[in-house]
Amino acid sequence: MPVYFESAEQPSTQDLADLEKIYLDAPDWLITPFTNAAELIQQGLTHNTLVTARFNSRLLGAALLDKQAERWLLSHLCVRALTRNRGVARRLVDEATRLATEAGCVLQVNIPAEQPELIQLASAKGLLIAVVN
Repeated sequence: MPVYFESAEQPSTQDLADLEKIYLDAPDWLITPFTNAAELIQQGLTHNTLVTARFNSRLLGAALLDKQAERWLLSHLCVRALTRNRGVARRLVDEATRLATEAGCVLQVNIPAEQPELIQLASAKGLLIAVVN
């Protein structure tokens, strides 16, 4: 079964539970500048920036996708620990890149400056990186 990319506009009760589980597995630095995962999720829903990866009716990954005029910023990408290394994050990035390109925009991935290994990994994958402090 394929992993589907979705905008989380009207999440079900199960979707909200899945989102909590996704970000429960996140390291503390990934949640910043939000105070906790619940605030991150609520802000994403309020501002319509939360995107998800769905497989077999369940959400396995999520991120914030801020669609600005000339560039789209992808941040706070997280995949549930028990489904990591199975292409879920790659699917989210690939689909966000495709949609940004269709909209005439470039996709940048926001990565904190204190995460050099992630910056190096994203660079090796050919992603455009916006380093944030």
